[in-house]
Amino acid sequence: MSNLKMKEAALIYLDRSGGLQKFIDDCKYYNDSKQSYAVYRFKILINPSDVVELDAKLGNHILHQPLKAAEVFQSVCFIAVKTLSLIGQLQTETQINIVLKLSHLPPLPSYSLDLCEFPLDYTSQRFYVMQGIVIAMTTVTKYTQGARFLCSDEACPLSKGFQYIRVHVPGATESATIRNDFLCDLCASSLQEDRKFRVLGDKQIVEIITTKALHAFQGYSNNQPFRFQSLTIFLRDESVNKMNMGNEYNIIGIPTCVKTSQTAVCIEANSITFCNSKVPSGISDNFKCLLSLTSSSCWKFTAILANIFASQITPPGTYNLLKLCLLMSLVQITDRNKELEDCLDILIITSDTLLAERLLNFSINLIPRGIRHPVSTEIFPTLSRNKYGTGAVSIQAGSALLAKGGICFIGDLASHKKDKLEQLQSVLESRSITVYIPGKKFGEDIDQQMTFPVQCSFWSFVDMDSSSRRNAQKINTLIGQMDCSLIPANLVEAFGLLINCNESSPCHPFLPTVQHTLKKAINPEGLLYVASRQFTTEDFEKLLAFAKNLNVEFSLEAERMIHGYYLASRRIRTDSICGSKLSASALKYLVSLSEAHARLNLRNEVRKEDVLIAALLFETSLTLKYGATVFCVAPNAVFPFELYNEEYLEQRDLYLTQCQQQLEQFIATYGPGTTIFSSDE
Repeated sequence: MSNLKMKEAALIYLDRSGGLQKFIDDCKYYNDSKQSYAVYRFKILINPSDVVELDAKLGNHILHQPLKAAEVFQSVCFIAVKTLSLIGQLQTETQINIVLKLSHLPPLPSYSLDLCEFPLDYTSQRFYVMQGIVIAMTTVTKYTQGARFLCSDEACPLSKGFQYIRVHVPGATESATIRNDFLCDLCASSLQEDRKFRVLGDKQIVEIITTKALHAFQGYSNNQPFRFQSLTIFLRDESVNKMNMGNEYNIIGIPTCVKTSQTAVCIEANSITFCNSKVPSGISDNFKCLLSLTSSSCWKFTAILANIFASQITPPGTYNLLKLCLLMSLVQITDRNKELEDCLDILIITSDTLLAERLLNFSINLIPRGIRHPVSTEIFPTLSRNKYGTGAVSIQAGSALLAKGGICFIGDLASHKKDKLEQLQSVLESRSITVYIPGKKFGEDIDQQMTFPVQCSFWSFVDMDSSSRRNAQKINTLIGQMDCSLIPANLVEAFGLLINCNESSPCHPFLPTVQHTLKKAINPEGLLYVASRQFTTEDFEKLLAFAKNLNVEFSLEAERMIHGYYLASRRIRTDSICGSKLSASALKYLVSLSEAHARLNLRNEVRKEDVLIAALLFETSLTLKYGATVFCVAPNAVFPFELYNEEYLEQRDLYLTQCQQQLEQFIATYGPGTTIFSSDE
């Protein structure tokens, strides 16, 4: 009677939810098909909350005994087929394969599977929900969804018909569905598969890690040992190719134990949803107050941000140019799937690699996807054989894909070999990476290739004080040009910004840095400056998280200025031999820089003042690469004064206003016709 009541509840739920009509439509597809089927597969969408409200016992079965719950729906669907004559070819109930697809699980701790906890519960065969980032995936292969077996004894009544049907159940291996040692229940003769009725489905294996594990890739340490392990997800049929490398997903599935050369816990995925990061509602009160106090200027707020940023690493007032660029790069990444052109890559030339590295390490820890690339691993995807023996090729993500929507800090360029640098250059230019899968090597008939978008910004530095570089220094004939001969020219060009941060540059006051180092040695955990106490690391995290999700639009004035500067720069940096030194990507980086400065100002509109900062930064970078030209900017143009107080901020504003007038004059002289650009153009 209890089972009958559950069947009645299942039928009522199907009718109320629209599942019965969908089932009838699916049956019509099978009935109209000319193909003969041994197994008829049906997906039934289940909302556990609605089922529990309708019938608590059926809801409990679905959540805690999903295989038995599927049998209840199987029986209901078989009765519906026979009663309504939906599929003429269907003979037995076992031919119906029901897959229950859950919309969600109750938001209770007992239904959550934490990948950091050990041991994992894989014995209960019930649904769990887990959250993870994809770090590897295989190519799609086939598996046996269902098969028909017949008794080998022709005199046996079970040598015909559809009495012996094998279907895949969650957690089962291929051998559980297809084997040659099955025996007939009636006469004990061996069973033989009727191969023409075998039903194949698609299968893909994915590896995920918990978000907490990203701390291991950020150089993060709180002096507490921790471990993390990837978890294997089996995707089947409609779930195949629904997960992308580097994305984070909520996965509902049934844990199981798979015995390979190393026994592993795996998850048979039931449903997958993409994880959208929560957009912060605002910024800290201290930053709100600072924004209000500096509202009269388009430049003061970001100047103060750069001045006080990372005061744990460097004293306020040092490395301001680099810190501003880092902040702009951090707000130019986004959690949403936006244009790939938004990325802002930075290459730093420095003689103080220790301090630069500390600054970069500190910065990548302020965002969820800041990845410090380990030298012993690969930046881009690599191939390996799948450990589960499915014949599929496993593609490992690499640091760049793992940093999706964030920053990939690849360290010193000198630590990478020539072929890796060429690969990096290609990715910086195309924003994608193609993986070639040789068929012969991995047991396939044909070669394959898969292309992955690379949606992160790259940070790197070059040590100009190393012995190999000192011995190979060239004498530069052009004013402002740096010797970058040991770096491939095309690779330097591929980075959006080239920044000089050495002891001879104006942004590197030497004495304050020494004093800071000594104070830190005496009191490592102390907050040495008022700014450190007033604007905490958490405040900067909230600010960056809020700013990077702002939607910004260009004003008409800003659009005209950015096009004018780009065209004028192309004209003055073009010669008859080499052509233009500005590639098409230059405009992309100018747009990114302008947007980033507007976002850092917490504005939704890009103004010409933002374009000025972008032009000064970009022109400084061009000068380091190719030398100064007619539009000559000082190396410290963005920060011409040390920012002690309000008076110095006012002087900086006056200086930048003069720079803006010079930029407008430069555009008028070398970029005629640019003022006629319309918004659409």
